[in-house]
Amino acid sequence: MSTKPVHAGMTGFAVENGELLVGGVTLTRLAQRVGRTPFYAYDRAQLTARVRHVRAHLPPALRLHYSIKANPMPALVQHMAGLVDGLDVASAGELRTALDTGFDPAHVSFAGPGKTDAELSQAIAAGVTLNAESAGEIDRAARMADALGIAPRIVLRVNPDFELKGSGMRMGGGAKPFGIDAELVPDCLRQLAALGIALQGFHIFSGSQSLKADAIAESHTRSVELALALAGEAHQALPGLYLGAGFGIPYFPGEQRLELVPIGDNLAQCLARVERERPGTRVSVESGRYLVGEAGVYVARVIERKVSRGQVFLVTDGGLHHHLAASGNFGQVIRKNYPAAIGNRMAADGGEDARETVSVVGPLCTPLDVLAERMELARADVGDLVVVFQSGAYGLSASPTAFLGHPAPLEVLV
Repeated sequence: MSTKPVHAGMTGFAVENGELLVGGVTLTRLAQRVGRTPFYAYDRAQLTARVRHVRAHLPPALRLHYSIKANPMPALVQHMAGLVDGLDVASAGELRTALDTGFDPAHVSFAGPGKTDAELSQAIAAGVTLNAESAGEIDRAARMADALGIAPRIVLRVNPDFELKGSGMRMGGGAKPFGIDAELVPDCLRQLAALGIALQGFHIFSGSQSLKADAIAESHTRSVELALALAGEAHQALPGLYLGAGFGIPYFPGEQRLELVPIGDNLAQCLARVERERPGTRVSVESGRYLVGEAGVYVARVIERKVSRGQVFLVTDGGLHHHLAASGNFGQVIRKNYPAAIGNRMAADGGEDARETVSVVGPLCTPLDVLAERMELARADVGDLVVVFQSGAYGLSASPTAFLGHPAPLEVLV
């Protein structure tokens, strides 16, 4: 068995007798166990290893939260709940998934710019922390809390006047639907005081999917400075400070893996400053994609091999309706291929069988249904298994599964 990575984007996977191993099981055997394709498979050993990796490089006093929106599969969330210090949710559905794990509600936070009154009531009744994103939401939460007779736990989500440079998704800086503009936070602090609600802290999230350690470190430093300044100006206690990690994973050729050492060193300095100026403040980082993204694969079966004007197409039983991100329609401006392989034709020596340039497409009646475009893969036939790597985050739950009425894929944790 080769334990050496044999394909870009599959760092934690191995190959045995020419087949990809997922959770220690060969892909063919796993497909038989699942019973049908397509499916997502998540490797629990890789999930555990990634959390350990993060903890080894970040300060011990820093609390680590898992953002459920990255992958809300209940079994995976249950596994992650045993590894992290907090869970972050963005809907009532995710809230139920988090509470079903038995996790302490006080360490569950609820974010999102459009919480309904029903969601606010559910969160307050459960005792979770609300990341308030506007003055209006604070007023609505206060009314819900009064009706329930429960003191709400409220953190103010701050929209900073800076963004995470080089991030795939910019969540802060400029005009944003997320959070309270930093210059309006003092007004919201006075609003909380007038309502008799004790502030639980600040949440500052400026961007995600960054592979630049220096940019992430700068964002963390500026977030800490902003939180301390806001608390200082208001003479306000600061029980908690919640930072978006911003950690990204490589998807495309030429991208380099994120280096955590400089980020951890910088966070250690940030924590030291917080402890000097605001002793007892709990500092947390929230991560989703980085914790789970590389531990998952999407598997589809070739149902037809065809040649059109010299171009080979592998038509599979899965596509953009299951994995929108891999098709390029989840934010790519210029479409790029996710790392992929013919999972049952991986050579044990680190190569693959005879190779050819093909396009992997799905069964939908749209030219957008592409999983790999003109990509060099092992030669495949009907029945072979196409694997798309880097599929542990923003896969199934971020895809239009109802489109054209095909069955939804299964999910397994192995």
